[in-house]
Amino acid sequence: MSDAATPDEAITAAFLARPIDPGTRIGHTHLKVADIERALAFYCGVLGFRLKARYGRDAAFIAAGDYHHHIGLNTWESRGGDPPPPGTTGLFHHAILYPSRAALADALRRLIAADVPLTGASDHGVSEALYLDDPDGIGVELYRDRPMEEWPVNADGSLAMFTKRLDLEDLLREGA
Repeated sequence: MSDAATPDEAITAAFLARPIDPGTRIGHTHLKVADIERALAFYCGVLGFRLKARYGRDAAFIAAGDYHHHIGLNTWESRGGDPPPPGTTGLFHHAILYPSRAALADALRRLIAADVPLTGASDHGVSEALYLDDPDGIGVELYRDRPMEEWPVNADGSLAMFTKRLDLEDLLREGA
């Protein structure tokens, strides 16, 4: 048997040697929902996004600030549908990055006021995150990044991320 790389292995190695441009960002998430009105009540009413465009009863585009859209919502294939059952593939969660700890604390206050339960709350060393499900059972992470100079690192300089319980009472004192 030869030690030579197969064509697929050679292509993979070439791409691994040339990483993606570090300026690349994820632009928006487009979600299949069962009910546009219910989704808008959650994302706009509870979380505070603003409706940017609407396409009848089938689709809506929402954003924070002046961006064209951060989240698209549609019922093209899902009107009245059920969430995928556990144990199937698909989106684990989509993450919404808040600009500050005070903004994340405000998000937590909104969730509490709307009686939206958390499924988790974690300190990852590099970030603090709130986890919940939207009305369609889609996982949502609301988080803020710590400044890079505060990120935990190992002796070799690699990230030392972890998962610890996030102190929600301490977060609620932020910006109060």
